[in-house]
Amino acid sequence: MVFTYPWFLWGLLAVAIPIAIHLFELRRPQRVLFSNVEFIREVKLVTARQRKLKHLLVLAARIGLVAFLVLLFAQPFIPASEQAATGNVVQVLLDNSPSMRQLGSNDQPVLEQAIDQAVDLPLAFPVTARFGLSPGGPDLLNAAAFRSAAEKVQVSGQAGELGRALAQRQQQRSTAGFGPLFVFSDFQKNDFSARSLQLLDSTQQVFLVPATVRPTANVFIDSVWVDDGFVRSDSDLTLRIRLKNGGQVPAENCPAKLFVGPRQAASFQITVPAGQVVTTQVRLRLSGPQTQQCRVVVDDFPVDFDNTYFFTLQPAAQIRVVEAATSARLDRLYGNEPLFNYQFTNAQIADYRKLAEGNLLLLREAPTLTAGLRENLRRAVQQGATLVVVPPAAAGSYEAYTQLFRELGLGPVQWQPVPPTGPVLQEVAVPSNRNPFFRDVFAGINPKAAMPKAAPVLRWARTGTEVLGMRDGESFLAGFSSGAGMVYVFSAPFSTPYSDFAQHPLFVPVLYKLAMQSYRQTQQPAYRLNQAVATVQLPVRETGAEAVYRLVQDSLSFIPVHRRQGSVLRLEVPPGLRQPGFYELQQAGKTVATLAFNFDKRESDLAGYSAAELRALIGPNRPNVRVYETSGSQTAAAQYKATRVGTPLWQYCIWGALACLLLEALLLRWSRRPAPVTAVTA
Repeated sequence: MVFTYPWFLWGLLAVAIPIAIHLFELRRPQRVLFSNVEFIREVKLVTARQRKLKHLLVLAARIGLVAFLVLLFAQPFIPASEQAATGNVVQVLLDNSPSMRQLGSNDQPVLEQAIDQAVDLPLAFPVTARFGLSPGGPDLLNAAAFRSAAEKVQVSGQAGELGRALAQRQQQRSTAGFGPLFVFSDFQKNDFSARSLQLLDSTQQVFLVPATVRPTANVFIDSVWVDDGFVRSDSDLTLRIRLKNGGQVPAENCPAKLFVGPRQAASFQITVPAGQVVTTQVRLRLSGPQTQQCRVVVDDFPVDFDNTYFFTLQPAAQIRVVEAATSARLDRLYGNEPLFNYQFTNAQIADYRKLAEGNLLLLREAPTLTAGLRENLRRAVQQGATLVVVPPAAAGSYEAYTQLFRELGLGPVQWQPVPPTGPVLQEVAVPSNRNPFFRDVFAGINPKAAMPKAAPVLRWARTGTEVLGMRDGESFLAGFSSGAGMVYVFSAPFSTPYSDFAQHPLFVPVLYKLAMQSYRQTQQPAYRLNQAVATVQLPVRETGAEAVYRLVQDSLSFIPVHRRQGSVLRLEVPPGLRQPGFYELQQAGKTVATLAFNFDKRESDLAGYSAAELRALIGPNRPNVRVYETSGSQTAAAQYKATRVGTPLWQYCIWGALACLLLEALLLRWSRRPAPVTAVTA
């Protein structure tokens, strides 16, 4: 037995007080009345023996009372088998990720179980201990404030990975102080690993408290996508839905519904084995050009935090195609398709506003290039537009085009002289079916098909993405990245006698594909709550001062930190944005976009480490990391006290003192009872 405050043992000297009182009472003469002297010797002997025994018992009770009170202040305890953690600061990490809403063995969410375990920790530490809580600020709390803060912890969609939270806690440890770290979590296998343990300080005692969960099924939406890259209104659309079971039990005939706005568009049932993925498809039709708020609802119990997946479907806007040349030649090509918005501008007196708003810019055989035209083309490409350059046949224009290529970063180019006898046509090579450019363009490629012919007048040294090549190995059409956009260069003019490509059947799909690749839908159908930045494509390119943007959902309003580049807005997800759903991006009270936020799908994979698996993961090389299993009635605080603090005995001192008081009271009350009077007959 060891004493916490051994100097209180000097109080045992107070035992002399009841002993002195006892000795003083023995010296006091006592008067004994009796009426019959026949039995005086026997009565005297019996009375003296009883009185001596009572006095000794009262003395022992008083000595025991003083001794137990002294031991109570000295705080005796049985030493623990292991050394307690040093430091007066206790770090507590409560995992408040969405997966903590799954039910435990007692049909209670494991987050509530973790909170109950955490609020008991102050019982295992001195009253002077301070507690640091995560999620929470860096401030240290006393026991009462810590309990209040822990009980207010709620599930947040922005809760990051457990390993990252451990790293942040280690950074705060240097400023908050040293002490043990308690981690309450479900320890998901896709979130926690041996690499997370490497972030822990080897000098700090860490106690992992895994939650005990009940095996169950959990069907959630892994992803949704459409087959067509361009979502069109008033036309049938195939939506593919991938569902996954992140639980340990198979889900049989799980009902699901698809909603487009307030309207139910589809309903189906699906069976998903444990840990498997199943993909289904539904047909729907969008009406109107506005963004459609869609959601897939799965009727899955008891894990319901991920039953609804929110996403948006935005009908594709028209692709703005601007041709800069001496005459409009591609108007019929792009004008016949409603997907394109074709505009023409004369290259000599170009409309720079059209160039700034265009998705695909076609510089076709312009005889002259002004400095203003070159600058506006370069600026549009830097902001994300696609430029297609068709070189001219006139040698007098070569210098201006060389300057344009240099400004776009294409490097040096070589102009091929035209023979006196005229251009020599060569056949274009058959495109490869492995080329990503021609993906979903041809059903099949016939190697014997007749290909167009061209006489290249331009060659380039920079290696780019080759789209079409010549039979001799030179490039006919190649793409180069420049800034945020792309530049595609043809090696020969479209006009005869330099090429018959404009009359070949390959001309239309190639020009269409170039236009489709110029369209970039920056806004995603759905975002994650825990991602750092969300990128949004604004409907128009505005100029002027920066405006304030808000994310609004009903009565909630957030002002995110944002950065704008042209028509692309990059905004940081606000810390208070914790619940999934639809949020309107507003500017000056006007909605400019609708964003859908969901929980991270990794939270829906409920597979986690058990206490035994955590011990195996830790291994023998990390003695500072321990695992507390709370499946039984013993809490983490009780286990820490038993193994690190010891078994306190002060409660028994209180009971001993009370027992001594009770014994003394009974003895004194018994001694004061009047003796029964017996009548004596003479």
